[in-house]
Amino acid sequence: MTVNALRHFLLALQFFTRVPVTGRLAAWVGYSPHMLRASAAHFPGVGWIVGGVAAAVFVAASKGLPPLAAALLSTVATVWLTGAFHEDGLADVADGLGGSAQRERALEIMKDSRIGAFGAIALVLALGLKVALLAAIAQQGAASVVAALLAAHVLSRLAPLFLIRFLPYVGDSAASKSKPLADAIGGGALAVGILWSIPAAAPVLIAQGAMKTGAMLLAVVAAGAWMARLFRRRLQGFTGDGLGATQQVCELAVYAVLAWRLA
Repeated sequence: MTVNALRHFLLALQFFTRVPVTGRLAAWVGYSPHMLRASAAHFPGVGWIVGGVAAAVFVAASKGLPPLAAALLSTVATVWLTGAFHEDGLADVADGLGGSAQRERALEIMKDSRIGAFGAIALVLALGLKVALLAAIAQQGAASVVAALLAAHVLSRLAPLFLIRFLPYVGDSAASKSKPLADAIGGGALAVGILWSIPAAAPVLIAQGAMKTGAMLLAVVAAGAWMARLFRRRLQGFTGDGLGATQQVCELAVYAVLAWRLA
C-alpha cells in the first residue's frame, strides 16, 4: 500500500468508524474533499476492521453465552463502532420511500433527522434479522460465523461503490458532509475496492464450500442491483442515505444465504 493509499484508507476509517484517528496521525492523514472522494475506494477495507471486531466479539462472547446472545453482542459492537451510520441511512430511506410515492417529497422526508414509523420498523426488522441469521449460522460452527461476518462487512461496502460509479447523486449537496463521496468515482477506484473485497470470499470458501460462496456472491450482486434499480426508479439517482441502506441490505443478503440450509 502506497503512502497516499494509506492516508486515504485512514481517512475512510476516520469518517466511517469511531476508530480514533486523531492528533499527529490525523494531521499526517490530512483532509480535503478530493481526499475524501479518493477514500471511497477503501470502503471495503473499512469492512475488514468492522467485520474483524464483530468476529472477535462473537468468538469471545460465545465462550460463555448462547449463540443468540453472542450474535446480539456482536451486532451491538458493529453498531457502536460505526456510530450506526449505515443503519441511520436505512431508516431514512425507509421513511422517505415508504412515506411518499413522489420523488421530491421522498427526498425531503429523507433529509429530516427525525425517525418515522417506516424507519423504526426497518431498523427493528433489520437488526432482529441480523441477530437471528448470525445465531443460525453459529449452528454450523464458530468458523462459519467469523467467515460470514468478514464477508458481509467487506462485500456490503463494495456494493455502494457501484452506485457511486453508475448513478447520479440527487441528495442535498449544500447540506451533506459526505457530498465529495458521492461524486462519480473512476474505474481505478472501483478496482481498488474490488481488490479489497476478493479475499473476503476465501474464509467462506473454506468454511462452507464453493456452492455457498458462489451463492453468496450472487446474492450480493442481486441485492446491490435491486437497490440500484429502486433508487433509479424512485429517485432518479442515489443519496448518501441510499449508500448506507445498500450496505445494510447487502450485509443481510450475505447472512441469509450463509444461514440457508441446503438439506
